[in-house]
Amino acid sequence: MKQENPDKTMRKTILSSMILIPMIPFMLVIFIGYFYSKISIENRTVESMQRIVEDHRQMIDTFLRERRTNLQFIINTHSFETLNTSRNLEFVYHNLRTISNAFVDLGVFNEDGLHVAYHGPYQLEGKVYKDEPWFKEVMETGVHISDVFLGFRDYPHFIIAIKKKENDRSWILRATIDTHIFNTMVGRIRIGDTGEAYIINKQGLFQTQPRTGRDILEPDPARSTYLRPHEGVKTYTSVRDFGWFLGQPDAVQNDHLVATTWLKEKPWLLVARQEKQDAFSGLRAFMYIVGLIAVIGSAAIVFVAFNQTGRLLQRIRDVSGEKASLKSQLIHATRLAELGQMAAGFAHEINNPLQIIRSEQALMDFILAEMKEKKEITNEQSLEELEDSMRQMIIQVERCASITQAILKFGRHTEPQIEDIDLHLFIPEITGTISNKAGVLGISVKQMIDDETPHVRGDKGQLQQVLLNLFNNAIHAIEDRHGSHGGKLTVSVKPADNASVEIAVQDNGTGISQENIEKIFSPFFTTKQPGKGTGLGLSVCYGIVEGLKGTMDVSSQVGQGTTFTVRLPASENGKG
Repeated sequence: MKQENPDKTMRKTILSSMILIPMIPFMLVIFIGYFYSKISIENRTVESMQRIVEDHRQMIDTFLRERRTNLQFIINTHSFETLNTSRNLEFVYHNLRTISNAFVDLGVFNEDGLHVAYHGPYQLEGKVYKDEPWFKEVMETGVHISDVFLGFRDYPHFIIAIKKKENDRSWILRATIDTHIFNTMVGRIRIGDTGEAYIINKQGLFQTQPRTGRDILEPDPARSTYLRPHEGVKTYTSVRDFGWFLGQPDAVQNDHLVATTWLKEKPWLLVARQEKQDAFSGLRAFMYIVGLIAVIGSAAIVFVAFNQTGRLLQRIRDVSGEKASLKSQLIHATRLAELGQMAAGFAHEINNPLQIIRSEQALMDFILAEMKEKKEITNEQSLEELEDSMRQMIIQVERCASITQAILKFGRHTEPQIEDIDLHLFIPEITGTISNKAGVLGISVKQMIDDETPHVRGDKGQLQQVLLNLFNNAIHAIEDRHGSHGGKLTVSVKPADNASVEIAVQDNGTGISQENIEKIFSPFFTTKQPGKGTGLGLSVCYGIVEGLKGTMDVSSQVGQGTTFTVRLPASENGKG
């Protein structure tokens, strides 16, 4: 089985975590907020519809009650004989019209149902109504508001009739209400763009005409749901396609928010309804806003996740690379440490034959002096050459001894020995160890030590390590820029402020960029090519100088050179 690339696996893991962890609570907040806001908006919409319907019911009840009261006043203030003539009835009718123009006509009936007097646009006087349902009901109850019916006039209308008992006989005053005025009043309700109101009777027949185009006295397709008995205002929020149940698939085409209430003056049902799309348009706008927020938020989370995942993976790669480099450099540093130990061992071993050579040279010198005293050597020129060779042997042996001593001293692992160091003697000793190497590369080494320079407090071995590292770095920088000609290395020592001594190592090498100079003292940072530096030297030197209670600074310009400045505390003993 082919193994998946670890980098891709890590990318998937990080990406999924950075997307899912913030996405889950974000979406929960969005959905919970939407859920509760949706309920709140729906409740407010329904409550608003209920208030509108209740107010409209009160208005219609008031209208019917006032019309009934108008007739009640007439029948209480007039006798049957007074209203029995058309002329008197006409006068009363005109007075009634000044109160409300909703009255279409006015009629008087005797107890046998005969229309004895009438004023209105129809020829109804003399007609008999004793078999009409409204007449029978008003004779029984005393007051009657009829449903809308056609009657003799073959036109939808409804009446208000009141009975009065007078001198052992009963008579009825009846008025017809203008259907157009009543229909306009009921349908005046305006709820949004699609809202409408109408009235149906107990059989579910339209008593007023709805805006949707149904005719009066047609059955309401939703009557089976609306006509359920209930108190107050009842709302329906999912009324849909009642016509399908009634075999009329086109009866109701849209979802509606519906509110119904029974009138108090007449058992009619007031129905107000509005398309849900219109009623909850605020909710729909809110839903779009929430959806937009969810999309933008999700896109932002995904974008940030991809962006940060790329950066994080790059950082992981960088850290992995630094880790691999660190491992390689540590191995190299270990090898250098082992090499240093081997060099110290070699120096120690070399010291033994040097001591033997020096002993043999001393013996040879003694024999030569004895032979010279006995005049066994007569050739003066040969004698001078032999003595010169003997002197050279002494010089070179002492030189080798000083080199091995320096190696042993540098490689010796001992506790720091803080003492007074005379830089007038110490600096030339250190520069002497690199003078040959510098001379081979055509680098001139210049020393400038102020005569007033006091001794410094420190460990010779540690200070030697710091200066040798700075010298070697300077030599490499000079070599990179000048090759084997034109290099300059200057060591200047002078007193500084705050009872300290300043040691400056200046070169005219390649210089250090401003970007790198900020990281120059970081562990394992190096500008040298792989294999030519560990990046540990300057960070170790910085730590050594800090341990000696001193400071170490650098200034550089690319293409001009670099100056490292070490400041160490001066000895309280001055020059010792």
